[in-house]
Amino acid sequence: MTVSRRWITRRSSWIFRLHGEPDPSDSDPTSLPHLPVETTMKGSTPLGPGREFDRIRGVLRGASGAGEGVQVPPGDDATVLDPDLVISTDLAVEGIHFRLDWLDPHEAGARAVGAAVSDLAAMGARLVGVLASVALPEGDLWAPRGAAFMAGIRDRVEALGGQLLGGDLTRSPSHLLVDVVAVGRTGRPLLRSGARPGDELWVTGHLGGAATAVRLWGAGRSVPASLRLRYIRPEPRLAEAIWLVEEAGARAGLDLSDGLAGDASHLAAASGVGVVLEASTLPLEPHPEVTLEEALHGGDDFEILVALPPGAAVDGRAEAFHRRFELPLTRVGVVRKGSGVSLLEPGHHSPVPLTRGGWDHFR
Repeated sequence: MTVSRRWITRRSSWIFRLHGEPDPSDSDPTSLPHLPVETTMKGSTPLGPGREFDRIRGVLRGASGAGEGVQVPPGDDATVLDPDLVISTDLAVEGIHFRLDWLDPHEAGARAVGAAVSDLAAMGARLVGVLASVALPEGDLWAPRGAAFMAGIRDRVEALGGQLLGGDLTRSPSHLLVDVVAVGRTGRPLLRSGARPGDELWVTGHLGGAATAVRLWGAGRSVPASLRLRYIRPEPRLAEAIWLVEEAGARAGLDLSDGLAGDASHLAAASGVGVVLEASTLPLEPHPEVTLEEALHGGDDFEILVALPPGAAVDGRAEAFHRRFELPLTRVGVVRKGSGVSLLEPGHHSPVPLTRGGWDHFR
């Protein structure tokens, strides 16, 4: 796959504006009206609530529908092109997505790749490679900081079994920035839109560790090594997601980048269903600092949430997953008729609607 330098530059510029930099036709991006949680482009997948997603709906509103060769249009974690090519893009900006007093430049570059490739895992795809467009402050091009940042990108791609396919390099006025385009393949894409009432919601791994690390850093406290690792080194669940599709019959899924509550709302909106999360079953990162709040709303877990046909606990699917990957697979809720996300707390008989979602760049 050949992509020109010009394409990469324009693509990363467009994404940068999407994340908050005003474009010439919109002098005040915060003044956009709230847009309903529904499809805004013909054929696209509905997104859950939030100002960030209002902004995305505004971009898609009025755009033409999926063209020839597009199997999965905007709204999922990645697009799918004929016959089985999966492409996603993810932007990491110093001061927004990472801070260099929390992690070093090599770790920052590697983290950006892990977060981007997680979108391929969310689609049940295997990694082919990435394109990385990097912007460095003027003094960093030949300095150790810039070299370490780019080496982190290269090293993480190779560690994940992919190739660095190319990209672009330019100057930034002040901060490090990388736009990672992740490319993969899948024969059976895992979409957000297949959940049915009666399905069970299951999640890989543990939740809340990365968000707890950020909270501790923000409070000026030391961060335990296990929590720091959860933040600096996202682990894309590539093989795990493929197994969940092929062996466990996953009907819908996505990765947890914005927090369980927020990402579950996207699955609910895309599938046209309601979701009930069960507080007592959420698999918190095993550290006393981690709270339910961080598991629900913190983000940066990069685990996989899937809707499975009922019975995975009793028919051996969950245990088989644990044996195969040495990673827990935990039932965290159910799918029901309706809309939105609710939380069932211990000792209560009725779930309470969750009005707060996950991480939102524009909150």
